[in-house]
Order: sequence, then structure tokens, then C-alpha cells
Amino acid sequence: MVVSVRLFAGLRERAGASHVDVDLPDGATVADLLAAMDLAPRSCVAAINREYAEPAAPIAPGDEVALVPPVSGGAAAVRVTGEPLEVAALSAAVRDPRAGAVVLFEGVTRTVPDLEYEAYAEMAEARIARIAAEEAERHGLCAVAVEHRTGTVPLGEPSVIVAASAPHRGEAFAGARAVIDRVKAEAPIWKVEVDGADRRRVEGTLPPVGR
Repeated sequence: MVVSVRLFAGLRERAGASHVDVDLPDGATVADLLAAMDLAPRSCVAAINREYAEPAAPIAPGDEVALVPPVSGGAAAVRVTGEPLEVAALSAAVRDPRAGAVVLFEGVTRTVPDLEYEAYAEMAEARIARIAAEEAERHGLCAVAVEHRTGTVPLGEPSVIVAASAPHRGEAFAGARAVIDRVKAEAPIWKVEVDGADRRRVEGTLPPVGR
């Protein structure tokens, strides 16, 4: 069978394409795919139908398959967008009569003139929505909203905003911190530091499989 594989970030740059077709035998697994593409087992993680997959996971005809290199990060409102982010809109999205505290976190571009963000947007939104729902339940939050920007983000502008509301400030702070930490670790989003003609891809970590 021929599998169309989506590529992102450094893998896309090395291949010179956003998709590659790989010929695999019927019943092939993620490990077989990586071997066919001459990729080390821990150099990336495969996603099948927008879920991270173990090396032994089978690949079926028609599956949406993507290879996710280390990510760098990120009852919920979630959006991955190329548009500028607005703090006021995120704050309004989590207002709730039960909430006595609203916490907002902004991750902004610093040091370099621009950051460029790339995302596997469809999977990133689904993953962030799951993170937000899980942490809302864990910390007793009233509501969570997350937006992450793609494309070029100039110095001082936000690339990600997390808003969390809760009955008390302790839960709001803890919940917002847990959400951004997991978005940075799990969402398939990558960044490049841009300073004039200089471009440096920011190294990340492989997302956890099976969480």
C-alpha cells in the first residue's frame, strides 16, 4: 500500500516537501514506516488520524499519517490561527458567574525581531482542546481558553495566550500553568527565531505517546 505522510518543521525542510508517499506492505506499523524512511525511532513521533501512535501501531489504507518532530512550544475555547491574538477576547471567553479569579498567561516574542511558528493545525487544536478539558477537570476550573498563533510573530507580540477561570485564585493559577506547560510539551507546533537573514530552528522535545 502507498501511504501519504505529512511532514512538518525540520522534517519538511529536509524533504523539501510537506507530503511524501511511502510504499509499505499490508499490515505495516509505525516502526516499519520509520525504517522505510530511514528515520531513527526516537527522532520523531507518528500521528495516525491525529492521535500520537506507538511504534507497534498498525497503519491502515486511508489513515491520515503525519510525522511529528520534537515540538517547541500551545469546556474550552481553542484556536490555532495566523491572526494576531487579543487578550481581552480570551479573558471574556472564560468569564463565569462561579469564578472569583481569572488568570491570563501570554507567551511573547523576546530577544529576536521575529518568531515564525508552524503547526499541524488540525491536530494541534484537538490536542489543546483535550489538554484544556483535562486540566479544567483536574483543577476545578470554570472555563479555559487557549489561542496559539502561527506565521510571523514580531517582537513583543503574543504567540500564545492561556486564560483560566476558577472559584479561587489558587486553582486558576495552577490550572493555567498546567495548561501552558502541556501545550508546550504536547501540541505539534514548531518555531524558528528570525533575525534578519539569520534563521535558527528552536530545538524541542518529542511529545509523549499514549497520554
